[in-house]
Amino acid sequence: MKLDKEELRHLAQPFWATVNSSDHPAPATASSFKPLHFLCLKLKDFLLRARVLKLYRQALRITRRAPVDARGELRSTIRQELENNRHCNDRQRIRFFLSEGLERLKRLDEMLDMQGHPE
Repeated sequence: MKLDKEELRHLAQPFWATVNSSDHPAPATASSFKPLHFLCLKLKDFLLRARVLKLYRQALRITRRAPVDARGELRSTIRQELENNRHCNDRQRIRFFLSEGLERLKRLDEMLDMQGHPE
């Protein structure tokens, strides 16, 4: 596979120089770089989001152990809890919701064990 000069020039440019560019990428400038702390904050948000999604998946898995007639209502309650706080941007508050959710999930798991609904 042969590449023409334009394709080689495009490949030789750093990745961040080609982001949000048209057919002819502009060279990277000092103003096109984001501060490092901005990227770190986004990483923290990403990791927090991953924890929330993990909690949601765990909750849905536990609902499989609930009685058949209660599963739908339980799933909709879990979904509604997440939807109510979907637009929360306060990391401290999100961490509080995560710890609260984990506690509630643990209690639900224990309750299902006591009722005889094993894994």
